[in-house]
Amino acid sequence: MQRRKFIRESSLIGAGSLAFGSGLIQASPLINNPLPKSDKLRFGVIGCNGMGWSDTRSLLKMDDVELVAICDVDQNVVQKRKEEYATVRDNKVKTYGDYRDLLDDKKVDFVVIGTPDHWHCKIMVDAVQAGKDVYCEKPLANSIQECNIMMQAAEKTGKIVQIGQWQRSGTHYKKAKEILDSGNLGKIRLVKVWAYQGWMKPVNVVPDGAVPEGVDYDFWLGPAPKRPFNQNRFHFNFRWFWDYAGGLMTDWGVHEIDIALYFMGAKAPKSVMASGGKLAYPDDASETPDTLQTVFEYDDFTMLWEHATGIDNGPYGRSEGIAFIGNNGTLVVNRQGLEVIIERDQGKRLMEPVEAVRPDGNYLDFHTKNFVDAIKANDPSMLATHINSGAIAAINAHMGNVAYRTQSKLYWDAEKGRFKDNDQANAMINASYQNGWELPKV
Repeated sequence: MQRRKFIRESSLIGAGSLAFGSGLIQASPLINNPLPKSDKLRFGVIGCNGMGWSDTRSLLKMDDVELVAICDVDQNVVQKRKEEYATVRDNKVKTYGDYRDLLDDKKVDFVVIGTPDHWHCKIMVDAVQAGKDVYCEKPLANSIQECNIMMQAAEKTGKIVQIGQWQRSGTHYKKAKEILDSGNLGKIRLVKVWAYQGWMKPVNVVPDGAVPEGVDYDFWLGPAPKRPFNQNRFHFNFRWFWDYAGGLMTDWGVHEIDIALYFMGAKAPKSVMASGGKLAYPDDASETPDTLQTVFEYDDFTMLWEHATGIDNGPYGRSEGIAFIGNNGTLVVNRQGLEVIIERDQGKRLMEPVEAVRPDGNYLDFHTKNFVDAIKANDPSMLATHINSGAIAAINAHMGNVAYRTQSKLYWDAEKGRFKDNDQANAMINASYQNGWELPKV
């Protein structure tokens, strides 16, 4: 595909070289000129069938933000969203099927990327090189290599890039970090992170079929391998196929892993191993595992990721969450709130009780407001989930998937940004762009 005039041609820094090497890069807030605070920010949404539209609706709660462009490869979705927007605002929006045409519009200040994971890297890099700030849905990318490229692009252009790991903006998550930082829990030896998703039933096998009218399926595939159209791989269920995503490990995992590693101040594991498979629904259409346990080893603690589909009764009776297990007590936090379970020694409490805390407010709204505020101040340091944070969560999750797919215990070389002595695993670090699409250059 020909690049638009705004995409600069230059060589790509070595693949994998930034993945937890000498340090994560920091975007400079000085490259761009701050927008006048009186200006209304105009944005476009690229991929608006799911979270891309949820993010849009959240942004539209702000009077100083205006939607001016809608893009999707499914024109049925474009028309639906255009009609919905007309019920809340009266300005006209342009519609597109090719995101590059939207990026050519100089009136667009920032974009929301809500496409399937395999498109995040290409669109994000093109967007920041076109001078747009970006709100990108999680997970950051569909490979470790793409995460590195995206961080490079954000650093080089200095654009504001927020990742949709919105738990970072939650008030009770901030309270949970205060509890952990107090030291009252004692030494944290183990962190459990999990997602048990009872609503996820088997994806029934269906035959390939005709591409729905109004859908540019070739563009939807983009850099992914060429395949016949199958409704199981389209829209929401793309998450369960390796061509486009990483299953629950990257879909839910990045939310929980992000909080776990942020609280613990960790970036890269020393080793990772995983076990699981399609144990609940072995004959359904999905490729990614419905049951998985992954063990990450860090310098002074271990982290255990668990997921299961079709059931809700996860650890501590919660369908999702993070548990920080200390010598004096365990902090359990999820989207419903937090509590501390106290350890006892011969009946004596090892720490003072901590009052349970419940959510307060709409955390997605807090997250999008944080993004807009950072754009206006032109200050990446204000971001609740800077692109580097998105990369830490995504790269760890991808490591877990690589361990599962290779059935190996993997050891990570942080300086080289690759696995030690495992060619099969190292091959999975990189993305494979097909159908004439090329890996973005920074």
